[in-house]
Amino acid sequence: MENQQKNGVSRRRFLGTTAIGMAGVAMFSSLAACKQKVVDNDLKIGFIGMGQQAMFLMNGFLQIPGVKVIAGCDVYGVKRQRFEKKAKAFYEKAGLEVEIQTYEKYQDLLARADINVVVIAVPDHSHAMIAIAACKAGKDVYLEKPMTFTIKEGQELRRVVRETNRILAVGSQQRSDPNFQHAVNLVQTGALGQIEKVNAYVGAPPTPYNLPEETLPADLNWDLWLGSLPMPIHYNSQLNPPITIEPEQNEQFWGGWRWYKEMGGGFTTDWGAHMFDVAQWGLGMDKSGPVEISPIGDGTEFMQFVYANGVVMTSEPFDEKKTKGVKFTGKDGWIEVSRGHFLASDDKFLPPAQPEGDTGPYETKIPHQINFIEAVKERKDPIVPVEIGHSSCTVCTLGNIACELKRTIKWDPATETFIDDADGAATNLLHYQYREGWKLV
Repeated sequence: MENQQKNGVSRRRFLGTTAIGMAGVAMFSSLAACKQKVVDNDLKIGFIGMGQQAMFLMNGFLQIPGVKVIAGCDVYGVKRQRFEKKAKAFYEKAGLEVEIQTYEKYQDLLARADINVVVIAVPDHSHAMIAIAACKAGKDVYLEKPMTFTIKEGQELRRVVRETNRILAVGSQQRSDPNFQHAVNLVQTGALGQIEKVNAYVGAPPTPYNLPEETLPADLNWDLWLGSLPMPIHYNSQLNPPITIEPEQNEQFWGGWRWYKEMGGGFTTDWGAHMFDVAQWGLGMDKSGPVEISPIGDGTEFMQFVYANGVVMTSEPFDEKKTKGVKFTGKDGWIEVSRGHFLASDDKFLPPAQPEGDTGPYETKIPHQINFIEAVKERKDPIVPVEIGHSSCTVCTLGNIACELKRTIKWDPATETFIDDADGAATNLLHYQYREGWKLV
């Protein structure tokens, strides 16, 4: 029987909202204190997509020495205004004169020879097309997760990144979190013994789009927002949350496009890109994946992923709160890890105590962004390169494909093809036909 208390201290160690860690806190503090000097050889960044996530990311990149944010692109006019206002305010406060330009079309931003790096934070269905165009334009890329909307898009983006010799980092920032790094280290060093089961709870798959049609804002280019999507999709403010400049009112919720199968992958890809990602990392399955995927309702209550070595990962919650996180269960113990939380079967598995850090949103933590900038400068792979971004995205999408077909599917992670797909139904879901006028490469 586990002793849940020891010397009055629970084995549950809540670590607050900070995910920076000792080194990260010191780095964050030093960055905040330094006076950024803009010089000609600064990396010049352009943002493509300027919604809520982009604002979080911009707050981080602005603080990194040797980086200058100079341009942004969005199909929603009011968000271009907000971006310009915030970037100018930052540089004015720093006593610097920096010209900020914004664009409606990403091609216009990519055409600028002075931009070295682009940050892409648009809806998932536009990730691959824009990232491929950026690589071909000679830009390095920080791309939000999940890396792509379809498996075929991931394959093409992976190829283009390597052919163009660009640096691409995927925004799976939990890989830069010391608590998740500690958890993975325990698994990979055998501290928990042979792994018998993994619970990676992420939430439900996407549902068909069912929001009512609303009046389209005059300054939102809905045709460009839809991009390559072939089906008619009417506007609803849940898909692109409105904001105001005067008075300042930012997004009150995350863009709802992610919850609908026509535009996103539901919780499966939204949180799976974090939690399935950590599970695969721990299991040593980066750049690989499961061989059999069973959907909800096919004899299972939750998604089930079986790996070639026999280890099973499920999307089953590991606690009553349905915490989005990962539980690794081995013969010699177990650990649970989520954002700001670490629970273990024994105190010896707990991570080192960490100092209090910044208590802002998880997305504002910048060690992951620093890793990307260092990778760009040193021309080396970041902590989440394109191959890992693709394999983590693939396992998520495979779960959705199994749920869409309502049957167990078999996958060869080496060839990235389906096995025993006699009717071709699974293979057909590797991609979709773009609407006329749009192409991937």
